[in-house]
Amino acid sequence: MRIVDFEPRHADAWRTLNEAWIGKHFVIEAKDREVLDDPAGKITAKGGHIFMAELDGEAVGCVGLIAMADGGFEVAKMTVTEAARGTGLGRILMQACIDKGRALGAPRLYLETNSGLAPALSLYRSMGFKDLPPTDTPYARADVFMELALG
Repeated sequence: MRIVDFEPRHADAWRTLNEAWIGKHFVIEAKDREVLDDPAGKITAKGGHIFMAELDGEAVGCVGLIAMADGGFEVAKMTVTEAARGTGLGRILMQACIDKGRALGAPRLYLETNSGLAPALSLYRSMGFKDLPPTDTPYARADVFMELALG
């Protein structure tokens, strides 16, 4: 297993991995479509980062860091394949986000999720994320808001 920076060759895997989990639990929304169809333009070209997890050359997980106006990053579109669930890969991907945020001097990581995603919530809380009050969001499914202070 290796964690690598997003390259153009990962675009299809990024979209496919995320469509699989979002489509399983929710409806793919307009905001999803923006970053799924143009990860380089909507994330990396705007100061963000995407990590891909590869096993034997195949993408088995991913996560994005979207640059925020306050210098922090929004953790977005973190998923792993069904076969990779329970292996600790989600924790490895989140640690890559934390390490990158700290290396760049970001004050915080922020995320929006859904209260029905218990394994994800457990992971985030175990890694130090704290709940925030609800806020405006473009996502109809988002009902949990969290941050991890990096400073």
